Amino acid sequence: MLDRSSGILMPVSSLPSKYGIGTFGREAYNFIDFLHEAGQKYWQMLPLGPVSYGDSPYSPFSAFAGNPCYIDLESLIEEGFLSLDDCEALNIGDEYVDYEKQFDFRYEILHKAFLNCKSEYSDKINIFRANNQWVEDYGLFMALKYHFSQLPWFEWDVEISNRNEPALGKYKARFKGEVQFWIFLQCVFFEQYGKLKDYAHKRGISIIGDIPIYAAKDSVEAWAERKLFQVDENMHISMEAGVPPDLFSDAGQLWGNPVYNWGYLKETSYEWWIKRLKLSFGIYDIVRIDHFRGLDEFWAVPAGSENAVAGKWMPAYGKELFEQAIKKLGKLNIIAEDLGIITDSVIKLKNELGFPGMKVLQFAFDGNPLNPYLPESHEENSVAYTGTHDNDTIKGWLEKLNNEARNYVFNVLEINPEKYTDNDIIYALISKVLSSNSKLAVIPLQDYLCLGSQARINTPSTPEGNWTWRVKKEMFTDKLITKIREMTAKSSRILP
Repeated sequence: MLDRSSGILMPVSSLPSKYGIGTFGREAYNFIDFLHEAGQKYWQMLPLGPVSYGDSPYSPFSAFAGNPCYIDLESLIEEGFLSLDDCEALNIGDEYVDYEKQFDFRYEILHKAFLNCKSEYSDKINIFRANNQWVEDYGLFMALKYHFSQLPWFEWDVEISNRNEPALGKYKARFKGEVQFWIFLQCVFFEQYGKLKDYAHKRGISIIGDIPIYAAKDSVEAWAERKLFQVDENMHISMEAGVPPDLFSDAGQLWGNPVYNWGYLKETSYEWWIKRLKLSFGIYDIVRIDHFRGLDEFWAVPAGSENAVAGKWMPAYGKELFEQAIKKLGKLNIIAEDLGIITDSVIKLKNELGFPGMKVLQFAFDGNPLNPYLPESHEENSVAYTGTHDNDTIKGWLEKLNNEARNYVFNVLEINPEKYTDNDIIYALISKVLSSNSKLAVIPLQDYLCLGSQARINTPSTPEGNWTWRVKKEMFTDKLITKIREMTAKSSRILP
């Protein structure tokens, strides 16, 4: 799957743009040009699904839909479907993403575009609906979300939360126009993204996508396809995902996502998962699966629990799932997120399937000279990172270490900090990752920019202030391009 190459981790939301959040517009194309000129072969994105409360791309309203916030308004202006005045409320530049403003104004603006191009998009919408059956439930789900003042589906009127047939018929007829609007957004999303992906391929850039293992509790899947999950006799979600207590947390972590009913998945030949993988490989070249361990075994906690203490380990049938998927889809270019406490059975599953795992530099310094995250310990079939979206930037991480820990890092990596400026120390750390045995190395853009903790993407278990960082357009300099290209070539990685 992988050659010896490199890429950059960069959320779409973090791109520059005029209207408050990164999109599939001009700056995304410019970023692809930047990657090409800097000698990179991959753009790794975060999940592209529509975010819900908390703004996390790992808890989307749909496992199949795209985030309408990534629809480029400037393209709609150029096509004559919107005016500059229509979009003025979101003309807020390149500061941090303000999700509240996006929620308050973007859908109103996009609805104007829908009304202005309804006739021109009619055939496209019909074709999209025919080829994407999932969008029918999604469109109704989103229309109902607005009707019920954004409440989660399990707080809607009982007749529709339970999907009684008469209620479904009534609401489908009542909200026919609204459903069409939400389907229109998906049509435009995938049309714009498809053009961007085609351009990336022309420039020698492949896309690494990212899919959360679980659906969100407040998602169209949990509402419309409840048999996928563990439920009680009343079809209420009965078990939720998390991780057990450990050295870092006496209460464990309670994520709240419904866990899968693997018996039902097996009975249906893993049809839902295979559809999901098929869609994912239609839009990405490589797919990273978050929390890969959950496809071997998972921690299930009774719904309504205050923490994750009362959970239990349950088996998943990931090997059967992937065997079925390979039969139907062919070779699967998957990266397994195998971070954290990983058992022998997870390692065995990953190795049997041939999926590369992840190696993160920030996890390498626990005093163990054989730590698998140390660059010299990386196996070839792996993807090396300085950090992920859940880590601090490498500069922020280094600054937070005490002197003893920092000196230990320098000693292990054989870096003499007295010979370097602060930024050169960051580049020395990146070079260790690029020079490792891992076939693929992916570096967050913030690390190449030598930015501190203010540029961190996400702090786990912190409910606010995440997913908001954005890069400034002026940061993409010729000097940076030259620096990245030289570092890539020096590490013997293939240039595009």
